Amino acid sequence: MTTSTGAAAGTTATDQRLTLDRDTIQKSIGHGLAERSAPLRIEELAQLEQLLRGHIHLLLPDVDAKVDRLWHGGTEWYRRRARLDGIRRQVDQGLGPGLLSAQLQIHQLARDCRWLLSETPPPTP
Repeated sequence: MTTSTGAAAGTTATDQRLTLDRDTIQKSIGHGLAERSAPLRIEELAQLEQLLRGHIHLLLPDVDAKVDRLWHGGTEWYRRRARLDGIRRQVDQGLGPGLLSAQLQIHQLARDCRWLLSETPPPTP
């Protein structure tokens, strides 16, 4: 594995980012999935979308590599590959024309981000 300059032996740059970002990612997911009495404004939804998209782009390469190590004919590989493809399509969707479509997009991005985070093992100390 490649180590970044100044990193501990065996620690990848992604491990270091996740060490710092795991709590932030969890907070963003929680914010995206939170039940509210009043909806977020479109500006807040746009900011949250950018955050979640950034988290997804951070997590995708490691989960992609993990899935590629599975047997390519197996059900598990197919199921996870389909999920990753769906996440990529969802990230490209944008918020949509109205407040309801924006809220639905945020919920889906948060669920996708939560799944990616659960598929990403915590960095080893």
